Amino acid sequence: MAEITHARVLKIALPIVLSNATIPILGAVDTGVVGQLGLPAPIGAVGIGAVILSSIYWIFGFLRMGTTGLVSQAHGTGDAVEVSAGLMRALIIAAAAGLTLIALQIPIFWAAFRLAPASAEVESLARDYLHIRIWGAPLTISLYAFTGWLIALERTRSVLVLQVVMNGLNVGLDLWFVLGLGFGVKGVAAATLISEIGGVALALWLTRAAFVGGLWRARAIFDRVKLGVMARVNSDIMIRSVLLQASFTTFLFLGAGQGDVTLAANQVLLQFLQITAFALDGFAFSAESLVGQAVGAHSVVRVRRAAIATSQWGVGLAVLLAAVFLVAGPAIIDVMTTAPEVRLAARVYLPWIAIAPVIGIASWMFDGIFIGATLTREMRNAMFVSVAIYVAALLILIPTFGNHGLWAALMVLNATRGVAMARLYPRAEAKAAL
Repeated sequence: MAEITHARVLKIALPIVLSNATIPILGAVDTGVVGQLGLPAPIGAVGIGAVILSSIYWIFGFLRMGTTGLVSQAHGTGDAVEVSAGLMRALIIAAAAGLTLIALQIPIFWAAFRLAPASAEVESLARDYLHIRIWGAPLTISLYAFTGWLIALERTRSVLVLQVVMNGLNVGLDLWFVLGLGFGVKGVAAATLISEIGGVALALWLTRAAFVGGLWRARAIFDRVKLGVMARVNSDIMIRSVLLQASFTTFLFLGAGQGDVTLAANQVLLQFLQITAFALDGFAFSAESLVGQAVGAHSVVRVRRAAIATSQWGVGLAVLLAAVFLVAGPAIIDVMTTAPEVRLAARVYLPWIAIAPVIGIASWMFDGIFIGATLTREMRNAMFVSVAIYVAALLILIPTFGNHGLWAALMVLNATRGVAMARLYPRAEAKAAL
């Protein structure tokens, strides 16, 4: 097995960073093309429709992480049959989940619009958008599985190619369907659906090695022990992710109670956190792949080396981001908003964003390490503890410090996650020693 070097870490991480950079571009194009129609309702419809679907699909993010952890370990062990079977199981789950969403689309969308009410015109257009996009549910969820499998095998360049081709196709069809053919909101939805079809077709080609040589035989796929492990890993990750999302949702809701200007300032600053996540994901994903392979190879030394090498780059990038935010933050804020009062408020809370990457890097990297080692129960339990402390921090800090207290509580959440998982890290090395 190849040595774990800094060059190898970068080879895995950089394509992920570049892939993530393409994601905001697509959202901007979707908004931009419907914005050319000169009406507010189509913009709102595409926005709310995309949020509804992304919130639903986000639940299945466990499929990406769980697949990476389990397949990377099988790869480290040299078990080609299990490497293939791991992808097949994930694709079966994706297909079942997607078909279930299609079957339940009427009650799901009804509930979504009750939670996020819109004007009659916006809701009507959003339903047009959703009723087209929902047919891509099995495809969208399966892409989590394909991506996780490719990351597990260190094929992140393929992930970048997949993302660029999908988004490029989507953008081109957006322009043609909306501006060229005048299909409006339905054109945006159709463009996305077709790009998902194209993406899955490309993903099948990129992962074709998993389908040849009889490696995908049913006996391996439906092995009861392996299915049980997969169910445990995925359920732990899903619970952990729901808790994390609930924490950020709470942050947003409590920020709304601080006034419109403060809420707007928080929204601007949260984009900095989005940038941080996109950048640090590359090294967290590197940890998932390399640690998983090391655990599969039963090498404690390689687990430690993978954890240290990926974390060194993660820490370095976190410090760099902190410096950029501190120095260039005011200019970035001015680009994001023209409202003077929002600019002023965002500058007041900018120091929290400047320290956020440094405080949060441990939680990001340990997430990757624990996913690779499939210590998902430990991840879940650490999240339970962190959320409990976060709630206590909210109750104590907000009444005294207002929005500063809200940001401080968010820092407490990330710091606690890092500390809790750091205490449990020896279990990753212990698992490799088994």
